[in-house]
Amino acid sequence: MSLSVAENLMHTTIRIESIENSQVYTGTGYFFDFLIDNKTVPVVITNKHVIENRSLGNLVFKKSKNNEEPVKGSMEKISINNFEQAWIKHPDQNIDLAILPIRPILSEFHNKGADLFYRSLDETMIASNQLLAKLSGIEDITMIGYPNGIWDEYNNMPIVRKGITATNPKTDYNNAPLFVIDCACFPGSSGSPVFIFDQFGYSDSSGTVMGKGRLILLGTLFAGPQHTSIGEIKTINLPLLNKTISLAGIPNNLGFVIKSEKILDFKSILSKMI
Repeated sequence: MSLSVAENLMHTTIRIESIENSQVYTGTGYFFDFLIDNKTVPVVITNKHVIENRSLGNLVFKKSKNNEEPVKGSMEKISINNFEQAWIKHPDQNIDLAILPIRPILSEFHNKGADLFYRSLDETMIASNQLLAKLSGIEDITMIGYPNGIWDEYNNMPIVRKGITATNPKTDYNNAPLFVIDCACFPGSSGSPVFIFDQFGYSDSSGTVMGKGRLILLGTLFAGPQHTSIGEIKTINLPLLNKTISLAGIPNNLGFVIKSEKILDFKSILSKMI
């Protein structure tokens, strides 16, 4: 079975379950391949706050059929002890990103003859300054993840959401490497990748109609403004979801996204580890 570009894109995310005091919390991660010294280094990317203060966590993989397609209805939960310590956190405390190298996990299952199925993003998809300069001020965006922990559990598939850029991705929001999206952002969406995904063509910043599609990784969702019960507006990290969660804030349907360029900051760290 040949998967379309859109179908492959839906296999780039992974459900993250973290456990603390018998409570299960859910967040979103996505697969990414670094190229270091001509070697591919596969990782999962999420937010720091998804994995912080968590002693145990699960990554919910799909099983692979002939290394080409997922096994329908398959699920392989990989449990990781000392969960927080297993991740590499971005060195800047203000950048809410963390990565988990997954080569040991993939190798273990491959050696057992039971490959895992996923699709990775890579450095060629990152929105460079040159690429951002060609964008218009307002772009349609696609976000993939597990809002409110909702997913197609049987098929182990995420939920896709649509929106637009609420601030110009060419500029840094409040002088930080961020931009804002207008999209429904709920607990469990933390760590979701945000894309420009035009399947059938688009118009560039000059108004020229391009007859081909494009796929650009704009960044990673991590926070959003909410109204409090007394009417204040505060920016909070999007919380993780557990079944007993109660939100006092009212989401504004806005989300704050870390620009994808910050992913590259991990390369120097990884290069010292391989």
